[in-house]
Amino acid sequence: MSSHNEDFEQGSVPQSSRRGFWSMLVVMLGFTFFSASMFAGGKLGAGMTFQGFILSVLAGNFILGIYCGTLAFIAAKTGNSIHILSRHAFGMKGSYLPSFLLGITQVGWFGVGVAMFAIPVQKYLVDKGYNCGSRGSLWLIVIITGLLMTSTAYFGIRSLTWLSFIAVPAIIIFGLWSTKISLLDNNFAGWHKFIGHNPGAGALAFTTAIAVSIGSFISGGTCTPDFIRFSKTSKVAVITTVIAFFLGNSLMFLFGAAGTMAYNQADISDVLALQALLLPAILALGLNIWTTNDNAIYTSGLGFSNITGIPKRYTVLFNGIVGTLAGLWLNDNFVQYLSFLNTIIPPVGAIIITDFFVRHHGNYPETPNATPVQWPAVIAWAAGSAVAFIPFGVAALNGMLTAAAVYHFLSYFKAPPAK
Repeated sequence: MSSHNEDFEQGSVPQSSRRGFWSMLVVMLGFTFFSASMFAGGKLGAGMTFQGFILSVLAGNFILGIYCGTLAFIAAKTGNSIHILSRHAFGMKGSYLPSFLLGITQVGWFGVGVAMFAIPVQKYLVDKGYNCGSRGSLWLIVIITGLLMTSTAYFGIRSLTWLSFIAVPAIIIFGLWSTKISLLDNNFAGWHKFIGHNPGAGALAFTTAIAVSIGSFISGGTCTPDFIRFSKTSKVAVITTVIAFFLGNSLMFLFGAAGTMAYNQADISDVLALQALLLPAILALGLNIWTTNDNAIYTSGLGFSNITGIPKRYTVLFNGIVGTLAGLWLNDNFVQYLSFLNTIIPPVGAIIITDFFVRHHGNYPETPNATPVQWPAVIAWAAGSAVAFIPFGVAALNGMLTAAAVYHFLSYFKAPPAK
């Protein structure tokens, strides 16, 4: 069987195709090691005291770990992607809503990642004396980068695993190397500056800091089932997911914060450049973004495959082209895009968790409900998204709790699930 037919986009992953702890751990670490988390870490580092930074990152990633770990348990137990799981709560055609939402957001993440890599590469080439500083040259780099990243996602979970086996150690090494220089060199000058940082008038509220920590990856975290469904057991799925989101994502925040304190730069590629490590900077950034981008375009392909019935390998190619073409615009509007994702995506996962554990008591039937649209789930998603738009507290958490409560309430007014 060819590798691109091993992704089971329209059904459950059989035990014969399940993978062990280390294979799944590198895939999930490759997913969570992303430059956007380092940018977010830089923002927290600039706006928090050392103690506030540590507490907000740990609190945010603890919540992420619980949320994504719960989705991982469901995915490993059923062997289903988030798109197949959503059929139980949203109905067969109702599942098109979460598939569309997750699909377009992950295409967007792919585009952002392509631009995040292409722009520093252009700057590096210009610094080296190459005549490629024009917008047209940047577009050429963007297109080449997008095609390369799409090619590995085309071949599915096997390609993602091998890429992550290479990328994860490299990212850890470069990140720790940079952090060591930032904090420990020059008689620990950077370390003393980091632990004694006082943001003053620019301080972030603790709830805002937690929101940034959660929001940096909760939209991607909702897609956890698309990858972790290949785990041999639910135990493997939960442990690898919690490690990836609690440890891996926390490291990304630390790398970003350390760079901000020492060099006033949140992006590890810029930090490495200032540390006279230009080639490692390009390599670390490229591998960092490539792993997450391939996961993003892979899960978007699964989403549109659920809607259209077209094999995932074709939807991946189409989405890769769309994401590449939109990359520069999305990068220019990154903050607004991230805020938008944090309102519309988390309620989807909350509804699926509530449906699985409360309405179905921890056991989904092999065949999802054939009802075209399950309106309680649609209404609950709309309510959760609306509340998340209200500027108070932690938006993503508010949306999830509201969606879960509304769905649980409305479930009393429909027939119980089939035994």
